Amino acid sequence: MNHEMRIHAMASGVPSSPNGSAPRCGHVDALAPVTPRSRGCTACETRGARWTALRLCLTCGWVACSDDSPHRHARAHYQETDHPVAAAVEPESTWRWCYVHERLV
Repeated sequence: MNHEMRIHAMASGVPSSPNGSAPRCGHVDALAPVTPRSRGCTACETRGARWTALRLCLTCGWVACSDDSPHRHARAHYQETDHPVAAAVEPESTWRWCYVHERLV
């Protein structure tokens, strides 16, 4: 990034991510540790449906199926609650998604 572009980015008041490629997501700042409320997607289990991957709502601990799954219950949870950030349930994963910004955070 050249000097003029850097000054413009700072003058805009929009904080940048450490790599400078995207604005920082403030939704992660408000997160506190949560406990998963289930071991699977309860909505899928009720229907007898399968999921591809599970997502954990980092606001309330709701566990639901990912966008790669047929029913996309994690996205539906965001649309119903406005809870912005979900994480992968897989152990050791650092994957987190902000539904508001539609990107990894």
